[in-house]
Amino acid sequence: MSPVYSRETHFPKFDPSFVTERDRDCRMGIKGLFPFISDAAPLAIKETKLEAMTGLTIAIDASMCLYQFLVAVRQGEAQSNLSNASGEVTSHIQGFLSRTLKLLEAGIKPVYVFDGKPPELKLQTLAGRKEKKDEADSELARALASGDPEEIRKAAHRTARATPQMNADCQELLRLLGCPVILAPSEAEATCAALNKSGHVHAVATEDMDALTFGAVTMLKNLFDTESSRTQTKRPVFEIKLEALLAQLDVSMDVFIDFCILCGCDYCGTIRGVGPTTAFKLLKTHGSIEAAAASLGAAKAVDLPPSDQWRIDEVRLTFKQPEVVDPAAVTLSWGTPDYAGLATFLVGRHSFNEARVAKVVERLKALSRSGQQMRIDSFFKAREAKTVPSSAIFDAFAKKSKAGASGSSSSGGGAAGKRKAPAVSISGKASAAAPSKKQK
Repeated sequence: MSPVYSRETHFPKFDPSFVTERDRDCRMGIKGLFPFISDAAPLAIKETKLEAMTGLTIAIDASMCLYQFLVAVRQGEAQSNLSNASGEVTSHIQGFLSRTLKLLEAGIKPVYVFDGKPPELKLQTLAGRKEKKDEADSELARALASGDPEEIRKAAHRTARATPQMNADCQELLRLLGCPVILAPSEAEATCAALNKSGHVHAVATEDMDALTFGAVTMLKNLFDTESSRTQTKRPVFEIKLEALLAQLDVSMDVFIDFCILCGCDYCGTIRGVGPTTAFKLLKTHGSIEAAAASLGAAKAVDLPPSDQWRIDEVRLTFKQPEVVDPAAVTLSWGTPDYAGLATFLVGRHSFNEARVAKVVERLKALSRSGQQMRIDSFFKAREAKTVPSSAIFDAFAKKSKAGASGSSSSGGGAAGKRKAPAVSISGKASAAAPSKKQK
């Protein structure tokens, strides 16, 4: 059955105050991308909620979910994962079971996509992450010895590791629940984006911002993390539209990919001192990473990463032509759960409480009896989204307005291309003495 689509006919207001410090400090995917676009391209972001996804098919980055569950589903003073009678970790199974049931009861049709072999360009990043986890093991031992609950919690979260067996457990569970499972040949978010571009799914649910760099048409951020664990404050789901994002930034997809690489991604090194704002100004001024790097090199402003960490052409190709499942060969279907198999898997093999599993089975049977919910907008003809007005196009070189100034935006918005772009220094400030170039 084809997924239900709807195109927005307006741009709902996005409140940048919901961008948390965790978002600003995020090092996953593209460094600092979400805070940047929340300021520079708010028309691309819509605040929504899980209940608004009823009837839609969503591709989910399952490998990211697995890691989240290993971090979050813990118990006791030692913050250890849940385990079965044999001592095998089951936090991921509990997490996937609860989350999938919630999605199905909300009328959402989940498609879980798991990571395959990482690109060769990512191996150095993965090696660095492994070193940090090894360090976290020592930190956890010290925290346990000190007895500090907060330090134990932090250290325990940093030690989370997913194993091949955990991946196999999750895939078996999801198939027993009747959900489609796709094994990506490489990065899960790249295959999710391919399924989104092909129309197999309405959106991609992930916290990894490079789903947009891979070309996801619609990305859902924070779909499964709508409440702060510490403050219990509600947070909205963010729906990000790539078309509107490119339009408000006034860049092509090729320039956007260069921008993401220059911000910092998993596949190459970074230029020290170049964050999203400076990266965007450099590309608006010079047009490409190579030209921007040459200008910085000529000014002796920075040292570029070593050549083995600065393979820009290969990184571009990884984003433009990633190794993904062929969407034409994909047929999505959601079957009736295997109730007996589910009970054997959860109770017999993984020591789940039999009474609780019986309740889960009853909820699944109730879903089967009720049938699939329909979206009200599926009965109406979808209309094209409004274009981004020229007055809303982001101008990276406009001076930020003072607080309370009327008729201006703190994001530096304004029609791009109507003024000359000053040369950019490594600090991101314009150099008045340097010759200017027109924005591209």
